[in-house]
Amino acid sequence: MSSAPVLPDGWRLVALDSVGSTMDEAARLADAGALEGTVVWAREQSGGRGRRGRRWASAPGNLYTTTVLRPDCTAARAAELGFVAALAVADMVPEGRTVRVKWPNDVLVDGGKIAGILLESAVGQDAVVQHVVAGIGVNVSFAPQLPEMRYPSAALGGTVERALEKLMAALAARLAEWRREGFATVRAGWLAKAGPLGAEVDVKLGDELVRGRFGGVDHEGALLLETASGPRRIVSGELLGRAA
Repeated sequence: MSSAPVLPDGWRLVALDSVGSTMDEAARLADAGALEGTVVWAREQSGGRGRRGRRWASAPGNLYTTTVLRPDCTAARAAELGFVAALAVADMVPEGRTVRVKWPNDVLVDGGKIAGILLESAVGQDAVVQHVVAGIGVNVSFAPQLPEMRYPSAALGGTVERALEKLMAALAARLAEWRREGFATVRAGWLAKAGPLGAEVDVKLGDELVRGRFGGVDHEGALLLETASGPRRIVSGELLGRAA
């Protein structure tokens, strides 16, 4: 590339040709005192992972990055950063393409998954989060199709360098919004890009499959579901089917 990607003021880029996992490298740097805004970016990963330990295909051509965050909040509030990250990914998508978010933190473009988001937190003895490493992988040049995927993937197009710049600018802006206005504003923005209220969805809870109508998310980010047996509040699970 002709020049290094430009990051938001005060942010630092750690650029690697190859790494086992940007998550592990960022966590190591965070434990050593790395400041918020330290961004680990690799051209490829040999051990990339997604939610629930799933493999994340990490060949050269797509964006693999993890950012150190220091939100100074409880673990419960740190979970809100998944919604912040999803909105940042949505913000980087060019105009003219249909963007939807899917609980808890997927982003779909033109009906295909374009990104994976994984948050891992270190919590101190006082129950305050010491740091969060926010892993975000974005399909740029190609859209990997893996057997375990429940819906197709999509690619953003363009260059990885430009995608990195756009993502980090959007993430910095969304983090500032979260700190300034709280989760209510983030939640409203997320719901505006989610599936329609009342849409029928399935949610996998371990070995249990729950079917109901999408009722949005509450003030803590939990999924609200209207089922045949009454309303349910789901904190952790996997929403299947539609892009709600």
